[in-house]
Amino acid sequence: MADNMSEDLKAGALVYHRLPKPGKLEIQATKPLGNQRDLALAYSPGVAAACEAIAADPQDAATLTIRQNLVAVLTNGTAVLGLGNIGPLASKPVMEGKAVLFKKFAGIDVFDIEVDQNDVDKLVDVVCSLEPTFGGINLEDIKAPECFEVEERCRARMNIPVFHDDQHGTAIIVAAAVLNGLELAGKNLSDVRIVTSGAGAAALACLNLLVSLGAKIENITVTDIKGVVYKGRPELMDRWKDVYAQETQARTLAEVIPGADVFIGLSAGGVLKPEYLETMAEKPLIMALANPYPEIMPDLAQEKRPDAMICTGRSDFPNQVNNVLCFPYIFRGALDVGARAINEEMKKAAVKAIAALAREAPSDVVARAYGGEARPFGPQSLIPSPFDPRLILRIAPAVAQAAMDSGVAGRPVENIHAYTESLDRFVHRSGFIMKPLFSKAKADPKRVIYTEGEDERVLRAAQAIVEDGVARPILVGRPRVIEVRVKRFGLTLRQGEHFDLIDPEDDPRYRDYVATYLDVAGRKGITPDLARTLVRTNTTVIGALAVRRGEADALICGLEGRFDTRLRVIRDIIGLAPGVLDLAAMSLIVTKKGAFFLADTHVRQDPSAEEIADMAIACAGHVGRFGLTPKIALLSHSDFGQSDDASSKKMRRALDLIRARDPKLQVDGEMQADSALSEILRDRVLPGSRFKGAANVLVFPNLDAANIAFQFAKVLADALPVGPLLIGPAKPAHILTPSVTARGIVNVTAAAVVEAQASRRLTTLEAGEPGAALATE
Repeated sequence: MADNMSEDLKAGALVYHRLPKPGKLEIQATKPLGNQRDLALAYSPGVAAACEAIAADPQDAATLTIRQNLVAVLTNGTAVLGLGNIGPLASKPVMEGKAVLFKKFAGIDVFDIEVDQNDVDKLVDVVCSLEPTFGGINLEDIKAPECFEVEERCRARMNIPVFHDDQHGTAIIVAAAVLNGLELAGKNLSDVRIVTSGAGAAALACLNLLVSLGAKIENITVTDIKGVVYKGRPELMDRWKDVYAQETQARTLAEVIPGADVFIGLSAGGVLKPEYLETMAEKPLIMALANPYPEIMPDLAQEKRPDAMICTGRSDFPNQVNNVLCFPYIFRGALDVGARAINEEMKKAAVKAIAALAREAPSDVVARAYGGEARPFGPQSLIPSPFDPRLILRIAPAVAQAAMDSGVAGRPVENIHAYTESLDRFVHRSGFIMKPLFSKAKADPKRVIYTEGEDERVLRAAQAIVEDGVARPILVGRPRVIEVRVKRFGLTLRQGEHFDLIDPEDDPRYRDYVATYLDVAGRKGITPDLARTLVRTNTTVIGALAVRRGEADALICGLEGRFDTRLRVIRDIIGLAPGVLDLAAMSLIVTKKGAFFLADTHVRQDPSAEEIADMAIACAGHVGRFGLTPKIALLSHSDFGQSDDASSKKMRRALDLIRARDPKLQVDGEMQADSALSEILRDRVLPGSRFKGAANVLVFPNLDAANIAFQFAKVLADALPVGPLLIGPAKPAHILTPSVTARGIVNVTAAAVVEAQASRRLTTLEAGEPGAALATE
């Protein structure tokens, strides 16, 4: 494999592995060790309580230790990728890489274990001795046929899942592709002829799984380096190959390929000659999975057989068979129900889940990964992309359910639907924090107008919004353009059925919109001629007028152009909620340490104490919609009176105003950012603060501070941004930023729908009830 790598890629890979610290993994503590009591709880004497509990009931290990989320990726280095028998030490970078994939895609912790042992008996003993440490074992890169023996014997002796990914991961994806390919070809699995090139661990596992799904052994012909596997063959045979030995006089691949419906290649580059394809059955499925060079290059295969469906193991061609499609999610489902094994039923459930996902509309994440283009289900999209974030939502619950149904689940989940929803934390880091809003939005969807209705991100967001039942989208855009793009992106949206449309170039309400615009903005510099022009050309104006006229419940705009230009339109047309001094913007960032709301990140340059008080109370109302209790910190360079400059005094004055208007609100300041986020630091300066723990609403003294902090947090903390959310308009309206993703649009839509549901509109100055008008119920 290294010989086929460019020098630039080699150099880059070595730098990647060396810097900034060697390797790809580290261990992090999940509990605090900040004082003597923490140490006493974590180790002696406190740890004895956990040990005694597990000794009394071994099931407690699942709740008192990392074990149930810990997998061993174990190899002896005898069959590493395309590198062969390079030994356990040289295999370590690959095992670390596998560990990274487990963590990234499914949140599973991994210890990579490289064992210097080739004797099967001793290797089995090593693996089995690890059972107290791990919730599951992922065997990796062990050569055939030893890998069959090791897995089989370990599974018999152990009560945790043992899964040889080189066999079963590949088999599961291949089987999903076969099911979908045969569906497109109009063929039945029980009837088709299957020919393989290669008879190693992966190839035989593919055949075993296909047989369990309905393929007939008599319809399968296996070939390897010695030719056809036939009954009585003396060379390179074992009990696993013997299953597929046929009574035949054929001895070469060329002799058995005629009439084949499916070719599965897990052997060597170039073995499937172009002329062989001419004799295959109609609409053949060709799985040329050798790396880096497949058994036949897809362009050659397509040229010879235009009706062929082709899969490879390469990322630069459609239909990539990549084990990352399944192994993290299979383990996720197995671990979450305490499965004692990964059995045939669980593997088949994974196959069907993957096949079904390929038939769904493509995800926006997939589209971004492939430069904006994602293919709908068809000959060039038989299996999902490895980037599809929905994989875990489909595979893990299917595997968990199969484990429970087949009786191998040690800790069955009570509600599979709730379990599936809990997995959303791995799909979108905003999943948990956004969940209350999505639940409320689905209960009473509203009409949301999107002013950039032709934008790909809006269309993909609209697809998700319709599927989730969050809102009724109204798109501003040209019908023909939207229709073409919906088809190009593989979406299923249909005008009238799934969304409504305002065509800027030809809408029957044009004159009414112009009249409304003149009525609300005629004294703000908008002349009749200008109104007529803007209602044809400015989609933000159109969207704001729709909300003003009651034809939409909320507005979302801002994917292109200047923020302040759209802000002016919203002020002029939608207006401010009663008592609101001005608009403000709150941005949510979701970090590994929690969710934080920042204000004002986009609107007010240097707000007064009164404006900061309004803003803080308004933010509290919004945060309540997320199901959180707002804890507000008024930030400054000063910590509780350490400075008497104008900025510090302003924040102190704002605190007095907030407490006077809403004494029950958990708010304090002025304080430095570290004091806001650490109760320990805060208590050193001022014991008895008005809130405990970390603040979740951070109110800044000016726009520069807020926006800089927001941008730093996004990059340095690898935070997920949601918003900005506009505070103060008479009806819900939000201005996004050009960097927003389709998922970001969906998140803001949920927030806008919940605002629109409120019985009273946003206000910060309702007499006698500060902040009450911000409630969502």
